[in-house]
Amino acid sequence: MNVYVIAEAGVNHNGSLELAKDLVRVASECGADAVKFQTFVTEKLVTRHAKKAEYQIENDIGSSSQAEMLKRLELSYEDFIELSEECKKYNIDFMTTCFDKESLDIICRMTLPKALKIGSGDLTNLPFLIEHARKGINIIISTGMATLSEVEDALAALAFGYLTDDDTQPSNYRWLKHNYFTAEAIEQIQDKVTLLHCVTDYPARPQDLNLDAIRQLREAYKLRVGYSDHALGMEACCAAVALGATCLEKHITLDKSMSGPDHAASSSPQEFKEFVTAIRNLELALRPKIKAPTKRELANLEVARKYLVAATDIAPGELFTKDNMEIKRSAAGMLPNQYWDLLGEPARKAYTVGESI
Repeated sequence: MNVYVIAEAGVNHNGSLELAKDLVRVASECGADAVKFQTFVTEKLVTRHAKKAEYQIENDIGSSSQAEMLKRLELSYEDFIELSEECKKYNIDFMTTCFDKESLDIICRMTLPKALKIGSGDLTNLPFLIEHARKGINIIISTGMATLSEVEDALAALAFGYLTDDDTQPSNYRWLKHNYFTAEAIEQIQDKVTLLHCVTDYPARPQDLNLDAIRQLREAYKLRVGYSDHALGMEACCAAVALGATCLEKHITLDKSMSGPDHAASSSPQEFKEFVTAIRNLELALRPKIKAPTKRELANLEVARKYLVAATDIAPGELFTKDNMEIKRSAAGMLPNQYWDLLGEPARKAYTVGESI
């Protein structure tokens, strides 16, 4: 199965539907499997007192608060319906991260997304995770800033949501966490949930990426595990695939110099296209996952391998010794592993110097 590549458009449309449509087109042209946006109503997401992160302050100078910044980056529900249709036009999966229940309900009803993406910020929002699971759709969830215990809590909430109806609520937090360890719940999340290792920093430094956590998450929960990349370049994503990542998410922008919180840490269209090409080549390089020569290698076997040859003229009946045999490239003959079998044995025919034995 190919790695599922998500072009994270996020809010890099700067509140413009036309720019968002351009991002759909570019993501498709770059070879991404999906393009993902963010659906929110500012007043339902943040209070007017919420502060901007340091990277948001640095990259978005046009607003003084997080609420002011987000309001400028909102798209309407109608816009997202148009974007889902635009994705069909360009044969790319439509995805969006919903930040409130109303947005989640409308997106699921009006766009029929292939999967729901939950951001790291909502990993501990267990009631909202239950709402997501009750849509019955596959879920991809980022684990930035999380401990293993918090990941386990999130999985418990998702399992509960998949297995119960809208009127059922957990008795309490402890009961909810216990629910995760039932066989039925484990089967549900293994079928429907993909975890994304993630480092919530923009851009994330190489020394902070902790990529081996991909293997830890897969071994701990027996789930599909991917990687949401906030680092510059493509090296981290390539390493993630080599570590077994089945899904990759990376930010894309039309122009890295645009004003906005995420543009500077995003890939340009050319960079994203090169990134996808590198991932597809790496997929080929990792197959077939067994050690065996390829057909093209076999064509070079005769010219690269060494064989037993006569080091001197050898008469019929003369015994083979360490002095009249040597190992060289000769394109034919007995293999070097038969050297010891021949020592002390009589030659059945005459050999000239350099002739294959």
